[in-house]
Amino acid sequence: MEAAFVGAGTTVDKGENARLSSFVGAIAIADLVKTTLGPKGMDKILQRISEHDQSISVTNDGATILKSVNIDNAAAKVLVDIAKVQDDEVGDGTTSVAVLCGELLREAEDLINQRIHPQTIAEGWRLARKAARDALDASTRDNSADDAKFREDLLTIARTTLSSKLLTYDKDYFANLAVDAVMRLRGSNNLDHIQVLKKAGGHLRDSYLEEGFLLDKKIGVGQPKRIENAKILLANTSMDTDKIKIYGSRVRVDSLNKVAEIEEAEKQRMRQKCDKIMSHGCNVFINRQLIYNLPESIFTENGIMAIEHADFDGIERLAAVTGGEVVSTFDRPDLVTMGECDIIEEVMIGEDKVIRLGGCKSGEACSIVLRGASSHVLDEAERSLHDALCILTATVKDPRIICGGGCTEVLMAQAIDRQVEATPGKKALAMASFARALRQLPAIVADNGGYDSAELVTQLRAAHAAGKNTH
Repeated sequence: MEAAFVGAGTTVDKGENARLSSFVGAIAIADLVKTTLGPKGMDKILQRISEHDQSISVTNDGATILKSVNIDNAAAKVLVDIAKVQDDEVGDGTTSVAVLCGELLREAEDLINQRIHPQTIAEGWRLARKAARDALDASTRDNSADDAKFREDLLTIARTTLSSKLLTYDKDYFANLAVDAVMRLRGSNNLDHIQVLKKAGGHLRDSYLEEGFLLDKKIGVGQPKRIENAKILLANTSMDTDKIKIYGSRVRVDSLNKVAEIEEAEKQRMRQKCDKIMSHGCNVFINRQLIYNLPESIFTENGIMAIEHADFDGIERLAAVTGGEVVSTFDRPDLVTMGECDIIEEVMIGEDKVIRLGGCKSGEACSIVLRGASSHVLDEAERSLHDALCILTATVKDPRIICGGGCTEVLMAQAIDRQVEATPGKKALAMASFARALRQLPAIVADNGGYDSAELVTQLRAAHAAGKNTH
């Protein structure tokens, strides 16, 4: 019957085959990232298969790995989407959510084989989820009222996050660096104010926090390299119309003098545009697009620092940290809000020159300069630090903390087990399977570290049964 409605070459799976396909695809994806979980998790080497791009990257970040995998299984794609949402909303824990989903589906497969209906399984899991959430809320601690204790909590969380990353060997150093950057935000939690700049060369420990905003661009030729009390005009406008650009048209002239007149008219229009820009009273002009030779020379003559090709992310971030707004027309200077900072200067990082904006209007802006031996190291270090920054900003937003290292999973599983004893019907089997899936997470972390997972998890359960809920 379906053949009348589906296209040629389309296959339809039903019942047991469709269910088996979903289980196999999703569990395979979970097993793919399972070995990267925990402080002793392994890295994956990913190679692009594009004809023009065969670059490689080395990472153990779950979201990065799953984004790189080409998948045609519907259930597996759902698992990848779950990891992406976790990455967008929280920033870390992408591997954990994928592995937990995989373990839940593994338990669901066993229950389906026992002829338990999927609706019964879902109902039991909802009850188990509620019991686990209640136990989780009851185990939280909040030290936000004490600044010293809260900072220590943030450092501990940052070290925990970095323990499973490339930066684990310098986690104390980078934890301090990340906490200092987040504390500068003063609760605004806008990560756009923290810029991560990668510069090859040196060691990872040569990385540092710069109190200011760094722009990896060049100042125009002959222009001032240092300006104090800067008034910054941020723009996204074309500054290359001193060339003849008449697309789709033909201009026919009878002498070269006429060409020169057309060029001169274009240059005159550019001079007028530059005059309008300078009428704003700015001493720094930053444009998202290119600035050609003529306007650059006009700005140089008037002692204005001009910076070109600040890409879209850069110009938006500059607007946020300097308190200015990005403009495209210059007819109404009275309506334009310009950015402000105490000083703009050119500084050296390694062998490269960058532009430093100090004392920005927001007061929260800072830059983390990452140094490393190669681009692969720098890329993975940036991913690791980004995860730590995201987790820290989430903690500042909701300062409740819980114990890690498998403690929370066993605590929730224990709470579910207690409720299972008082739950009649087949729902109890589904709830017990939820608890088993939770206990698989510390077991996987132990296996990845080369430890005896069965011994460790049973010791953990016994400690929790004895009332040691922080083990």
